[in-house]
Amino acid sequence: MYSYSDFDAAFVAERNRQFRSQVERRVDGSLTEDEFKPLRLMNGLYLQLHAYMLRVAIPYGTLNSGQMRQLAYIAERWDKGYGHFTTRQNIQYNWPDLRDVPDMLDALAEVQMHAIQTSGNTIRNVTADHFAGAAADEIADPRPVSELLRQWSTDHPEFQFLPRKFKIAVTGSPNDRAVTAAHDIGIRIVEKDGEIGYQVLVGGGLGRTPMIGKVLADFVPQADLLPFVEATVSVWNLLGRRDNKYKARIKITVHEHGIDEIRRLVEDRFAETKAAFNGADLALYDTIKAQFAAPSFTKRPVSSFERAYNSDPVFRSWADTNLAEHRAEGHVIVQISLKAHGETPGDASADQMRVMADIAQDFGYDELRISHEQNVILPHVHRDDLPEIHARLKAHGLATANIGKISDIIACPGMDYCALATARSIPIAQEIATRFDDLKTEHDIGDLKIKISGCINACGHHHVGHIGILGLDRAGVENYQITLGGDHTETAALGQRTGPGFPAEEIVPAIERIVDAYLTHREAPEETFLQAFRRLGMDPFKEALYGPQERKANAA
Repeated sequence: MYSYSDFDAAFVAERNRQFRSQVERRVDGSLTEDEFKPLRLMNGLYLQLHAYMLRVAIPYGTLNSGQMRQLAYIAERWDKGYGHFTTRQNIQYNWPDLRDVPDMLDALAEVQMHAIQTSGNTIRNVTADHFAGAAADEIADPRPVSELLRQWSTDHPEFQFLPRKFKIAVTGSPNDRAVTAAHDIGIRIVEKDGEIGYQVLVGGGLGRTPMIGKVLADFVPQADLLPFVEATVSVWNLLGRRDNKYKARIKITVHEHGIDEIRRLVEDRFAETKAAFNGADLALYDTIKAQFAAPSFTKRPVSSFERAYNSDPVFRSWADTNLAEHRAEGHVIVQISLKAHGETPGDASADQMRVMADIAQDFGYDELRISHEQNVILPHVHRDDLPEIHARLKAHGLATANIGKISDIIACPGMDYCALATARSIPIAQEIATRFDDLKTEHDIGDLKIKISGCINACGHHHVGHIGILGLDRAGVENYQITLGGDHTETAALGQRTGPGFPAEEIVPAIERIVDAYLTHREAPEETFLQAFRRLGMDPFKEALYGPQERKANAA
C-alpha cells in the first residue's frame, strides 16, 4: 500500500497546524461559527445534531493494522469508544469535543491519515472496489490509479471551490463493486486489444435528483487518464450552476447540456490539459504502482479448513456466506460483517477494531479494506487460517454470517445524529434485521440488499437498493417510502417507487409482505429478488403491499 513521502507528511502537518490555530480562535471567540464553518469543513469537521463529527478519509478503503489500531485509540481517547464506517469508505467520530480535534488530527498523521477534503465543495475521498488487488475477476488493481487521483485532487488550486461536492469511484473488475454509475465520475478499468485503459462515466449521483452515469469515453489510455479527468472537472467547474445548490452537481449539468455537448467540451479542454501534463503524471503513476505489489502468498495445505467446514455447521454457514474468491491459490477474501442483528450498521467498537487489526497482522498480510457497504474486508487470507480467524471474530461479535443477505443493510446515521435527516434510519435497520433473524429466513431469501436513507440526500444509497427505504417527515410524522429494483452494479438501475409510504410502526410488516411475495413468485431458490423483480415487474409487490385494489387500479 502507499506510504507517505516527506512532502506528504509535511503537507499534512502544516494543514493540522493551521487548523489548530483556527480551532483556538473559534474557542476564544475570535471566530464566529459562520466564519469557522468553511475552515472546519475543509478539514472534515461537521456540526451535527448533537455534537461535532469528524470524518476521516480512508483512501480507496485501504488500511493496515497500525492504522486500524490508531482509529481504535482515537475512538477511546477522544470519542465514545466506537467509530462509524460509511458508504464513502470513511470513518466518522460522532462525539468529539472541538478542543480535541487538532489532537485527533495529529494522531491520524502519525499513521499517515487525515481528514482533508472529506467535506466541502471539493473532490472527496476517492473510493474503489473493496476487493482491489485480490479479486479473481479483476483486470487490474484500481488502487494505484485511485492514489494518483487522490494526490492530484488534494488541495488542487482549481478545484477547491467547486459548484458542489464531487465524488470519484474506480473499479478494476467487470463486476462493479464500487457503484461507479452513481458517481460524478466513475472509472472502470477495461482491456482493449491487450492494452489496459479506462471507461469513464460521468453524471451519476443519488440524492434529490438520482441519475445513472453516462459513458463519456469508452476507452481512455493510461497515458491520458489524469488529463482527461482534469478536463472533465474543469468543464463542469465553469458550467456548473452556482445559483442553485440543488442544481449544481455535474449530473444536472450533463442533463441540461446533454452528454454529446459535454463530451465535445471535454475533448476540447483535454487537448489543452494533455499538453500541460508533459508525462509527469505517468512517472508518478509508475512510482505509485510499485508500492501496490501483491504480497508473497504462501502455499500450504488446507486440511484445517476442510475439517472445520465438514464438522462445524456454524463455521460452514459463515464460510459459505462471507467468503469470496481470491486470485491466488489457497486464498480467499474474508468479509467481516459489521451488521450483527440488532446492532447499528457500520459501527465498530475500539475493541473490535483492534481484533480486526490483530487478525490482519497475524493472518492477512497486514491489509484491511473498508467496503462501501459498511463492512470490513480481509483481502488476503489463506484458507487454513479461517477456523482460527472465525473463532476470534465470533468471540467479539464479528462473525455474523449475513454478507449480502437481508440483514446486511446499508443505513445512514439518520435523525439519531444528522442535522439534515428527516427520519430515523438506524432503528429501522435494526428492526428489519432482528425480525428476519427471528424468522430464520434470511438464508432462504438469499441475496437481497436493503438500503435506508433518513432524508432525500440518500447517504444510505436507497435509490440503488433492491429494496430502498427513504425516511421523510410528513406533517411531523416519520413516513417511509419504498422503492424496488435498484441496482448498484454494472447493470445499475434506480429503484421504482411502490406508492404511498408507511409510518415507522408499519415499515417492517411492509418489508415482510414484499419478501413473502418474492418467495411466493420466484421460479426457484436460485432466482434472486432482483431477478424476480425484473421478470415480474411491480404489480405482485404492489398487491402485496397495498392489497388487490392496487392491481385493479393499474389495470384500469
